Amino acid sequence: MNRAARVHNPTAVFAIMLLVLVATVAASLCIGSGALSLDRLFATLSGHGTSKENLVLFSIRMPRLAVTLLAGMALALSGAILQSLTRNDLADPGVIGINAGAGAAISAFFLFFPFDPQTFAYALPLVAFGGALATAFLLYLFSYSRATGLQPVKLVLVGVGFALALSGLMIVLISSADYRKVDFIAKWLAGNIWGTDWPFVWALLPWLVVLLPYTLYKSSALNLLAMDETVAVGTGVSVNRDRLLLLGVAVALAAAAVSVTGGIAFVGLMAPHIAKAIVGRRHQSSVPLAMLMGGWLLLLADTVGRNLVEPAGIPAGIMVALIGGPYFLYLLLKKSP
Repeated sequence: MNRAARVHNPTAVFAIMLLVLVATVAASLCIGSGALSLDRLFATLSGHGTSKENLVLFSIRMPRLAVTLLAGMALALSGAILQSLTRNDLADPGVIGINAGAGAAISAFFLFFPFDPQTFAYALPLVAFGGALATAFLLYLFSYSRATGLQPVKLVLVGVGFALALSGLMIVLISSADYRKVDFIAKWLAGNIWGTDWPFVWALLPWLVVLLPYTLYKSSALNLLAMDETVAVGTGVSVNRDRLLLLGVAVALAAAAVSVTGGIAFVGLMAPHIAKAIVGRRHQSSVPLAMLMGGWLLLLADTVGRNLVEPAGIPAGIMVALIGGPYFLYLLLKKSP
């Protein structure tokens, strides 16, 4: 496929990606303990299912599927923004420590602060955002130079260090916690999709509803920021303001996602990178495709993982890492001189 075709004819790619996503959604709803055949799936969706089928579909599988899709989309959108702001295809909210910052805040909140179970799902994204924002501020501080501005390679290296340090902090918190609460943090570290009820869907959805249109509105600025800071300034982009605002958007999306899915990395790395390789680097095209691909990747990982090993399954975070780790090394080697 030539470059012109990649950049100017994305419609077929979107159509294929949507078909693949719909097929994966159907498979995710059908398979598992208490499997539903395809005809029973359609019957239940149309209101003609048994009480057991209604319970399995509407109370167990659909909220988990919605959370997984939304979280994958949020992580992919966050990764797309970070890669453009840093001009580095290795940037990802999981790799550079933003997810770990959110996780450390969630761990402290869950272990040491009293909370109302009825508002727990809605408070988590806010707590995660606070931790992720503090981490992003420190990353920016350590990676910024007055002479050269933000240094993308240094940002990735500092971020990896922060991710390891904050993951260690979570382990320290576990060691001093009530053993009954340790299971939650362990599942979070493994990237286990744990927020599988409808309240978690409603807690996650507004972040995407608000921040996706803003990101698409800023697509032209992202295109310029991804090219060169001088070019962006010359075209009238307020570089520092837009960079900080978009960094806040990326942090908010990642924090909201991992607050209900646990520490999942590499979705924000792979989805934007693959989307740009297919349809080009214009964010008007690559961002929507990256979101579809991010939702599909996380949904596929969760569907395969929870049905691969009975009864507990393999956490989606581990399944994604099995693919994302080698992909990250491939990109690292590709960018090495």
